[in-house]
This record gives sequence, C-alpha cells and structure tokens, in this order.
Amino acid sequence: MNDANILIVDDERSIVELVATVLKKEGFTSIDTANSGEEALASCEKKRYDLILLDIMMPGASGLEICPFLRKTTDAPILFLTARSSDFDVLSGFAVGGDDYIKKPFNPLEVVARIRAQLRKVSRTTGKSEPLKQEQTVYNYGRFQIDEVKAALIVDGVPVHCPALVFQLLVFLCKHPNQVFSKSELYERVWGESMLNDDNTVMVHIHRIRERIELDPSNPQFIVNVRGIGYKLVPSSIVEGTGGYYAP
Repeated sequence: MNDANILIVDDERSIVELVATVLKKEGFTSIDTANSGEEALASCEKKRYDLILLDIMMPGASGLEICPFLRKTTDAPILFLTARSSDFDVLSGFAVGGDDYIKKPFNPLEVVARIRAQLRKVSRTTGKSEPLKQEQTVYNYGRFQIDEVKAALIVDGVPVHCPALVFQLLVFLCKHPNQVFSKSELYERVWGESMLNDDNTVMVHIHRIRERIELDPSNPQFIVNVRGIGYKLVPSSIVEGTGGYYAP
C-alpha cells in the first residue's frame, strides 16, 4: 500500500508540503504534487496514480471542473479538499466523480487515515489477491453482468466504466439480491466505517449505479427504494446455469 502513487493538488503550497511531509513520515514513498488543475491534468496524462487528493477552490480551473476530465484517464479514488460544507457542495463533488471529501481545516493524520482506507477499498475491489476458496465472482442479471475478479461491468454487451466504490457497492448488492439495506448499513459494509451524520454518499453512489445499469434511472427496476428503510437489488428470475439473475 505504501508504494501507491499519490498526487496532491492544491494551490496553497504550505498545504501541499504539509500533507506530503506527513505522508512520507507515514511510509509513502511515491508522492507528486501540483499547484493547479492544469498541472494535475498534465501529470495524469504522463503517469498512473493510485489516489488523487484534489482541492476544490483553485485559481483557474477548480477541482470540480477538472474532475470529469481526470475521470477520463483514471479510476483512482479522488478525495476532495474543501472549505465548503453545504450539502450541495458535497453532492457536487460526488456527482462529478469524487469518492470522498475532507473539510478544511483538517488534521493531517485524518488525511492519511482516509487515504489508507481508500487504498484498502481499491485493493479489495480490484481483487489483487487470489481468493482462498472457490466462490461466485460473476453475476449475470440479463441486462448487465459483473465480474468481481476482473472488476468489469458489462451492460447490454458493452463494457462500462465504473469507479472503484461504485463498483464495490454494486458487487455488494449483487451478492445480496432481494435483501434490504439501510444507507448506514451499506456505508458500513462497503466503506468499512460508520456513516456518522453523512447519508449523501450512499445516495449519490446508488444514483451513479442506476445511471449505468438502468434503462431509465428515474424509474429503476434493479436498484429500488424501500420507502423508509433503504435499498435492495431486485432480480426477476434466476438465469439457468449462471448462478446469477435475470430481470427482463
């Protein structure tokens, strides 16, 4: 994990230097920095990063503006640094491709902890380790198929880009069809930590799943709301011989 390639993007050089110094003290050895959105885009065109720490408020292109362009070249977790705290600002970060956010001012050790948590999640999602026992890793739901080991989502026969945590949440729901989970349960099971007072993260990631697998995301047939309780994945019938499900 400590050999992960990390990019820190912030126009405040003192913040960049502080975070880089703390990460190095914590054993991270591959750290690059950028002081603008344009520099970040140029860096990502030259090198593959495992995680990007991205400030929102920067001169020129903001973090929110460049995030969609970063997403065209990388699936790496993107953690926003922000002095904003409104629900709209937080949701905007998730909507453009962010995976988490950290409010300024922050404790540098909290940043390190969140980075480690994101890297652990990506490691589990991409299946870098061979499974110790034979278990189902491919799920067929007719319109879409998901391969957990290959980290692949196929919709109507076409590979679909899926950020790490969106994919991990979809895998979890595929493993538990017809089971209802509250937002806090999903957060604890997929993100691996307590949700505390933030329930927007799960809602945004459910929306991002629906955008990929539903014929009409505004009228979902697979990932449905159970009013007052949470969400569940609803298959219609088992596809013979696949171990998965088919929802016509």
